[in-house]
Amino acid sequence: MANTCTAGIHQANGIFNCGTEEEVRYGSNRMNASVGLRREDKNIWERRVAITPQHAEILQGQHNIRICVQPFPGRAFSDQEYLQVGVQACEDLSPCRIIMGIKEIPQHLILSEKIYLFFSHTIKGQPYNMPMLQKIIDLKCTLIDYECIADERSRRLVFFGGFAGMAGMVETLRALGLRLKHQGFLTPLTRIKPAYEYHDLADIRSHLREIGTDLLAQGLPEAIRPLVFGFSGYGHVSRGAQEIFGLLPHTAIQPEDLESLSIRSDALLYKVQFEEKHMVEPIDSSILFDKMDYFRHPQKYRGIFENYLPYLHVLVNGIYWDERYPRLVTKEFLRDRSVSGQPLKLQLIGDVSCDINGSIECTEKVTTPDQPVFAYHPVTGAVSDGHTGDGILVMAIDNLPAELPRDASHFFSDSLWHLIPAVARAEWQKPFSEIELPAEIKKAVIVHNGRLTPDYTYLSQYLPKR
Repeated sequence: MANTCTAGIHQANGIFNCGTEEEVRYGSNRMNASVGLRREDKNIWERRVAITPQHAEILQGQHNIRICVQPFPGRAFSDQEYLQVGVQACEDLSPCRIIMGIKEIPQHLILSEKIYLFFSHTIKGQPYNMPMLQKIIDLKCTLIDYECIADERSRRLVFFGGFAGMAGMVETLRALGLRLKHQGFLTPLTRIKPAYEYHDLADIRSHLREIGTDLLAQGLPEAIRPLVFGFSGYGHVSRGAQEIFGLLPHTAIQPEDLESLSIRSDALLYKVQFEEKHMVEPIDSSILFDKMDYFRHPQKYRGIFENYLPYLHVLVNGIYWDERYPRLVTKEFLRDRSVSGQPLKLQLIGDVSCDINGSIECTEKVTTPDQPVFAYHPVTGAVSDGHTGDGILVMAIDNLPAELPRDASHFFSDSLWHLIPAVARAEWQKPFSEIELPAEIKKAVIVHNGRLTPDYTYLSQYLPKR
């Protein structure tokens, strides 16, 4: 039964303004805190939620936390699904003490003195989000970033990574099928749909198994056989991509086997996974590779991944990267290979990590689910949308989990909801050092009441100059 607030009710078009601001912000006798779930407005593709109806019901019933949800017809879970478990639909979230979302919030919608939880994309000092961070500071808000919620070993606890890899692999396989068709090779891969057109992951798995069966039955044209897929990394993103790829018949090999693969064609598809030791080597040749030393001192290492690139038809990139680390693929290497008359076999890069001009330097821009790929010309550096242009295709959708919104939201909410009671109980008016919070949450507080917290004061250098 839908929850109709017990105090200060005003109903219009089925939407309730839920109690007085004081009751909702600080709690009435019935509810000890309030959480507002905002609608997503970054783009038309974002349909995920931070807290599902199932977990909203638990937070209200077992933890005495009032939940309000902004109406949003595009959300993966309908307003009615929330209303049925007693959550209130509230257009105005200003009375709520805590406001949760997924993606960045437009500056003009940030409310003063709120506790916000979302992916802020600020911890690298990303220029495009520094004005938003400054607004949060100016309005004396508190910001908790999901990306920074981690355990004592710095392992992230709240994430969508696996779903980015899954959706990214679907989009990569689909793009490859269309690319091969454009080149005159018709394969079962052309029947793969965009990830967002499938009902859910179960639907994807069922269809990919059918595709795999047809691949075995029909084979691949000799001119493109075998197709070699490389996967960088071994984290959640890469594992998600490999899980989907694993639905197709393939043979796994080691990077060291790539050079001899040209004379072997006993499989249609090959998979090879690359770790750090395949991506970099010490600049000082007298020193052996050490992964932990590489993480601590990346300036002592240089990239070697391009030694393997000539043997790959598809590269699926799922690594974390920042400017301290060598790139996997450089524009210079791609240009030099083309100019020298030694073109690569590389047809497509599925850049799931999607760092603009990052580990894949030719990732020139973000793509969208309805325009998932662009072609990069190695010699001219020109790009053209679609799978028919000259050069190497790049898939660089930056919010891939949004293509699997229900499955991804279930997973995300399941990892997050049990942390919300601690956020709701915390005495946020106290100095940051005195607030009692679980360590994994406290380390994710970037801004507290308008001030950068100690671990994030470095961000002040990136804020807009005044």
